[in-house]
Amino acid sequence: MNVRAVADLSPAERRAFFERDAGVDAVREDVRGIIERVREEGDVAVRAFSEEFDGVAVGNVDITDDAERAHAELDGDGDPVLDAIREAAANVREFHERQVPEDWRDDFDGRELGRRFRPIDRAGVYVPGGAAAYPSSALMGVIPAVVAGVDHVAVATPPADEINPATLAAIHEAGADAVYQVGGAQAIAALAYGTETVTSADKVVGPGNKWVTAAKAEVQGDVEIDFLAGPSEVLVLADDTADPEFVAAELLAQAEHDPNASVVAVTDDADLSATVAETVTATVDERDRAETIRAALDNDASGVLHARSMSEAVLFAEEYAAEHLSIMADDDEALLDRITNAGSVFLGPYSPVAAGDYAAGPNHVLPTNGGAKRYGGLSTDTFLRSSTVQRLDRDALDDVADTITTLADAEGLEAHAESVHTRFED
Repeated sequence: MNVRAVADLSPAERRAFFERDAGVDAVREDVRGIIERVREEGDVAVRAFSEEFDGVAVGNVDITDDAERAHAELDGDGDPVLDAIREAAANVREFHERQVPEDWRDDFDGRELGRRFRPIDRAGVYVPGGAAAYPSSALMGVIPAVVAGVDHVAVATPPADEINPATLAAIHEAGADAVYQVGGAQAIAALAYGTETVTSADKVVGPGNKWVTAAKAEVQGDVEIDFLAGPSEVLVLADDTADPEFVAAELLAQAEHDPNASVVAVTDDADLSATVAETVTATVDERDRAETIRAALDNDASGVLHARSMSEAVLFAEEYAAEHLSIMADDDEALLDRITNAGSVFLGPYSPVAAGDYAAGPNHVLPTNGGAKRYGGLSTDTFLRSSTVQRLDRDALDDVADTITTLADAEGLEAHAESVHTRFED
């Protein structure tokens, strides 16, 4: 990796960092065709696309029993992977239980007002597969929905001749009610609109590739979605106290996710920036997914940047609005106070992003491509809706009657005003 100065970035280079392209628009038209076929043909289309895109002849689309069996087999074998899944699940569950809001009602001068929260009825969770197995994504998608009290939580995960048993076990451990072997855009269509086998959802959530993301964009409006999540990304904000090997490790870890991943380190220390770049370059070949990492490092939105000051580094981080923001600095809390745009923040040298990916407790389904400027990551709130409650007694209505009728008259809504007047007629 080469070191570049933040101040010397050209307009095109800055756009590459700040307007990261997940490649979604390029596949939107093809995705529309997939969605339409699934809506029209149901399971027939699901099976056809599974064979075309995944090379798998799918028999039973519903594999809920397979997930239960995978869990039982790992449990019977005393598999350490299941122990890890259980510990991670407990931490994720504990964190998300803290997010559940309480209903409330208070008196406002005779106006009894409140808010109550209720879960959606049906949630669809996409759990990626393909090049790697993601049992952690099963926990992150399903557990918040279960904690929120969603009545029916369904999971779609790509088919395979043998789906990774750890993924299936994690889906079962998380508490999913149904599991379907269907991936890609066809999975999102099936969850959104239903098929003969797949139960339609009120909301579809979960990360995926550009085909999944494009499909979520297409179905949005017919169903709710969480957000459009692109390839993984990390920005490390570091000062001269940071360990260059730790910084390099964070970049390499996120780069192994996807050739289109974005990995950035920004520091005001010239020696650190040079050492980080050298360490990354020297270490790539030691990693199992070296080819994927190299592609991500070559991404225009990846790099090691030298800032003239930590203030300039913070401004860059704020504009970047990273999915994962790692702060390795002497006064990390002071830097955190200056940050508002980040999906999840990791403070200190011993808080690797991998902790959040797997076992710390917070959710790893997070906004990418600058989405952290507008919304947060997946949470218990994602699966809740709220309604307000109001009760006015006669005196309370009388207190605001003139305000109501004056505004109703100003808007030309005479019947609104009359609905108040009639309550005070003898």
